[in-house]
Formats: sequence, structure tokens, C-alpha cells
Amino acid sequence: MCALHVIFDNPVIPPNTGNAIRMCAGTGATLHLVEPLGFDLSEKHLRRAGLDYHDLAHVSVHPDIDACFAALANSRIFAFTTQATRHFHTVEYRDGDALLFGTEPTGLPREHSHHPRVKDQVRIPMLPGRRSMNLSNSAAVACYEAWRQLQFVGGI
Repeated sequence: MCALHVIFDNPVIPPNTGNAIRMCAGTGATLHLVEPLGFDLSEKHLRRAGLDYHDLAHVSVHPDIDACFAALANSRIFAFTTQATRHFHTVEYRDGDALLFGTEPTGLPREHSHHPRVKDQVRIPMLPGRRSMNLSNSAAVACYEAWRQLQFVGGI
């Protein structure tokens, strides 16, 4: 099974988190949600986006970024930000790595992307003049690249 971790720092759009739950259920990655959340975890849009995958996914909620990082004491953490110059696919991912994403409207705060626990800041390439990708799409692109590099361990 895939032992990757996906971290959403202060997510506010329920369908994005629901989509990530479904993606994590499909890959075996654990989804970590850092409070405050912009929604209730039982919200109907979250449940609808996650369909029936909630019981198949591993989701942890943390009161703040430090608590989340402490729970991932043995993980390398990669911060995804449009401010980075290194592309995400150039990382040689390892089992247990964590992929950190910021909130939908504003992205990852600088103090989180430059936290001492963050190994590197990376970006997903886009055409010039584009602000950002959708949060759940970004997490899926990154998680599947990391899982591909791990040879889709546990997948069929």
C-alpha cells in the first residue's frame, strides 16, 4: 500500500476535500487536514464529492501545522507553491513523503512553505499568466507522480 501523505492546510472548499478523499482512497495515501477548516466534515458537498470512499480513506485532522508535522515526524515534507522554481516531478519521492498544499483562495502561507520541517518548495508547471490549479487537481497530479515513482506499490 502507498504510504504517501497529502496535507491540506486550512481547506475551505468542501468539494475539493471530498475529491481528495476519493483520490487518497484510490492511492492509499493519507489525507491530513489542518484546522481551521472552512466547512464541517459532515457537509453534504464534501460527502457528495467523496462519494462512498470516506470509509476507504485515511483522514486525520490536526489543530495546526506544527501538530500535523509532529504526526509526520519521519516524513520529508514538500511544499507546493507557485512561488517555487523547482518542478515537482524532479523530486525523487520516497515512501512516507508528505505533499503540502495551501488553502484554495490564497495558497500556502510563506511561514508554512519555509517551515524548518519542509525539505523543499516545488511547483506544478503551468502556462504563463495562470494563477494556480484547482487544489484537488494539484494534489492528484502530485500524488500520482510520487506513487508512479514508487512503482504504484499496492496498486493493480
